[in-house]
Amino acid sequence: MSALDRILEGAVDMHCHSGPSPFPRRMDHVEAARMADSVGMRAIVVKSHHHPTVMDVRAMAPQLADMRTKVFGSIALNSMVGGLNPSAVDLALAMGAKVVWFPTISARRHQEHQQAHPDLKFPKPSMPLRKADVVDILDDTGALRPEVPVILRMIAQADAVVAAGHQAPDRIQILLEAARDAGVKRMIVNHPEYVIEATREQVVQFAETGALIEHECCMYDDASEFYHWGLPQLKGWIDLVGADRTSIGSDLGQTNNPLPIDSFKKMLGGLHDCGVSETDLRKMVRDNPARLLGLN
Repeated sequence: MSALDRILEGAVDMHCHSGPSPFPRRMDHVEAARMADSVGMRAIVVKSHHHPTVMDVRAMAPQLADMRTKVFGSIALNSMVGGLNPSAVDLALAMGAKVVWFPTISARRHQEHQQAHPDLKFPKPSMPLRKADVVDILDDTGALRPEVPVILRMIAQADAVVAAGHQAPDRIQILLEAARDAGVKRMIVNHPEYVIEATREQVVQFAETGALIEHECCMYDDASEFYHWGLPQLKGWIDLVGADRTSIGSDLGQTNNPLPIDSFKKMLGGLHDCGVSETDLRKMVRDNPARLLGLN
């Protein structure tokens, strides 16, 4: 077994964009799970910006039953599900969702970033859709909206994961502190260098508040439409907070982008060539995300 095979055996992808989705996808959840299973991955979390994927996973359960790779659903609190909607969160968690993403495409930061970067190849819907409304965790006075603590208590009771979404760094820090105060034990900040555009100091603060810092294959794979930086920059982010507080997700599944497992192999091999040890790579793709999901 090669070093890459050893690293991917038992790996967890916390950020898989398989379908169905209004954004064009290269594969559905069953196909994504089959690919992950082919390399011995332990689990994937499937994400949609538009709907709770936990219902997809339930519907596909017969097709997923014989696979070693577990598939977990999630919900993203964008305007398509009513934004900060405790009823939607309650239902998703009751049906088995493992991750609650705070606003992504409804985050003001996301929309301002898209407006400032019109050439950004962010996916476009394959059908006419109403533009996402802005969803903010703060009201006009700067106070947390009352729905946020309600949702955070639900997540804590379900022992699920808070994902910070595409919010501005100040919102993310406020959310992480509120989540910690509500008893949430599992928190993650995804691609803080992309859209969120957090400073290195802010990323350190996220980690010190208790969040796992996730970086994405799709932004460092030069075969991806979202390629932005080389692997030395990714190693710099890893070194900033250490492998113990870092994870690597694919953030892949989009049409015209590499398949998640192919990109994982490429990125892990490249990071190893940059001096990241096999032990640290296993932590970031296997141990840390598995611990975040509560997998024994």
